[in-house]
Amino acid sequence: MKVITSVKEMQRYVKHNYKRGRRIGLVPTMGYFHDGHAMLMREARAACDRLVVSVFVNPLQFGQGEDFARYPRDMKRDLAIAKECRVNVVFAPTSEELYPKGYSTFVAEERLSTKLCGASRPGHFRGVATVVAKLFNIVRPHTAYFGQKDAQQCAVIRKMVADLNYPVRIVVMPIVREKGGLACSSRNRYLSARERKEALILNASLEKAREMVRAGVSEPQAILGAVRGAIGAAPLVRAEYVEAVDPDTLERAARVDRKTLLAVAARVGSTRLIDNVILDP
Repeated sequence: MKVITSVKEMQRYVKHNYKRGRRIGLVPTMGYFHDGHAMLMREARAACDRLVVSVFVNPLQFGQGEDFARYPRDMKRDLAIAKECRVNVVFAPTSEELYPKGYSTFVAEERLSTKLCGASRPGHFRGVATVVAKLFNIVRPHTAYFGQKDAQQCAVIRKMVADLNYPVRIVVMPIVREKGGLACSSRNRYLSARERKEALILNASLEKAREMVRAGVSEPQAILGAVRGAIGAAPLVRAEYVEAVDPDTLERAARVDRKTLLAVAARVGSTRLIDNVILDP
């Protein structure tokens, strides 16, 4: 397994493998790997000739007062997990390498990015789109792998790929959950034992919504009300939003009579977590 930190060396590696007709997969990450990352790596490695995993805590997607400085980092641990998952290259550039002095070009998706998390995190998805666009240009993957937990991010990236004609196939893999149902997230390490226990209400509330749809409920307000009520019963959990939307356009659903994304964001103590489920009547 190679560790590459420079853009030019990464591009040379890609060019070498393109000449040999090898298919390249990319798993973009901010590091501090968990079981969800490992699942993406294993899936990508099985499907591609060469797998590149990027590790980069992207400053552009953190707003003022957010957790950029304390975001968990452990490169030694990440490299051990990547090696176990048979990753070929870990691409770990510095901020100065990706955003050199005088950098002033950004990618902004202007419709999907304003909804859900975008409403409270202005500029976040501009940062996401910019760094993913750069990774696509540097690594030139045939396929890129993302997790369903970041459903809005996946929708924004699919839109960017379509609008800007990137020749990249986007694969979105199911949410991986810890024991008890908490969605795997690098930020879970911030949670105290009591907070972690109360955070389980997020998945439990989504399962309640799924049961309602299976029972024939199709009125979004009834479903959203039940989810909000369940979350509200946990003293340390405060919902930021609970929305039922179209998975591709993120427009609010008038009825749950087709596949619908039920997305939640909540503060558990001081930690912001997101989760979602696809409701399929």
